[in-house]
Amino acid sequence: MKKVTSILIGAGLRGGYVYSQYALDHSDEFQVVAVAEPDKERRELFAAKHHIPAEMCFESYEELLEKDKMADCAMVCTQDKLHYEPVVMAMEKGYHVLCEKPMSPDKEEIIRMGAMAKKYNRILSVCHVLRYSPFFSKLKELLEEGRIGRLMTIQHMEEVGYWHHAHSFVRGNWRNSEESSPMILQKCCHDMDIMLWLADSRCESISSFGELSYFKEENAPEGAAAYCLDGCPHRDECAFYAPRFYLEHPKAVEDGLVYAVTDPADPSHVLEALKKGPYGRCVFHCDNTVVDHQTVDIKFENQVTASFLMTAFTNQCARRIRLMGTKGELKGDMDAGVIELTDFVSGNQEKIQLHTPAKGHNGSDMSMMRDFVRMIGEGKKGKTDAAVSVESHLMALAAEEARKTEQIIEFRGFCK
Repeated sequence: MKKVTSILIGAGLRGGYVYSQYALDHSDEFQVVAVAEPDKERRELFAAKHHIPAEMCFESYEELLEKDKMADCAMVCTQDKLHYEPVVMAMEKGYHVLCEKPMSPDKEEIIRMGAMAKKYNRILSVCHVLRYSPFFSKLKELLEEGRIGRLMTIQHMEEVGYWHHAHSFVRGNWRNSEESSPMILQKCCHDMDIMLWLADSRCESISSFGELSYFKEENAPEGAAAYCLDGCPHRDECAFYAPRFYLEHPKAVEDGLVYAVTDPADPSHVLEALKKGPYGRCVFHCDNTVVDHQTVDIKFENQVTASFLMTAFTNQCARRIRLMGTKGELKGDMDAGVIELTDFVSGNQEKIQLHTPAKGHNGSDMSMMRDFVRMIGEGKKGKTDAAVSVESHLMALAAEEARKTEQIIEFRGFCK
């Protein structure tokens, strides 16, 4: 396989620390040759790590994409509302594209991106990384083998984790749907995609209920400071006290969340950044608008029904699923890497223990990058394409419309 080269647009957590890591781990297969990132410190740190010369570092994607095509593909890892223009410009320039999810919070932009990939005959791969996990890949395999007969019902839950929700959806970049995306799109388009993939059918209709119930001003304890380091009297009994999470919780470093606070992640830099930075704010005194719990019910055209639950109020960041068929059922815990299969006729129960790496969506991130690189380098077909990603994104937007209007949304009509 020829070595695949890439440009990176957006060197934040996902672009700078996750997807580009594949180039460091597999330098014989993949190389990042240029970067566009408005934050000077972040841009320079990334360039040094990947040995990118100064003349190949740019403040904006416009500057980079004005240059002649210099690589095989572009990784677009900007904020949600800033995906459309660089994705389209890159495809027009001749690049294949890896686009961070969600594609866009705008329905028309999502549809146009899918259409343009077809028009220009480009690979547009959206980061639906869960399809590449050992866990969901095994579930799909068991379904295709007919191990539980005809699939009838899906029950799926995403446990966001109280600490992850506070970081990303109360204090962080995805806290406000007007600035980024609705929660069901930003966080759960993964789950819409997985249910669509497992059901193996188009969506017919969707309903949804959900609220922002807890992380708001009215629930602030008396005397709670605007910032955790302003001498808040509730620091010892508050699960969301920022210094405790970013300096003590293992997931702060393990999942890379501390690098959103400050790139130099030593305690002195972290504490300084928390004094007046967004990640040091009291969770009851933020400008967040996205829901903290939501349910979605889906009817697929092949009569499979699905129930999905997203909640912030869990200790773990995990996904659990139950697939019920005419001959048996499957129960699974993605984080634990465990699948239990029960056969109705024999009563036999089989436990399947998978190897699931702790990092990167249980190994999904690097598996997706491997697949993307091979799609370009070897011309292989990937597990997902733009057309499928468009549909699962539109399912998420339809669910949000159903939640806001408290109506059942007919999916085909919504997509017009």
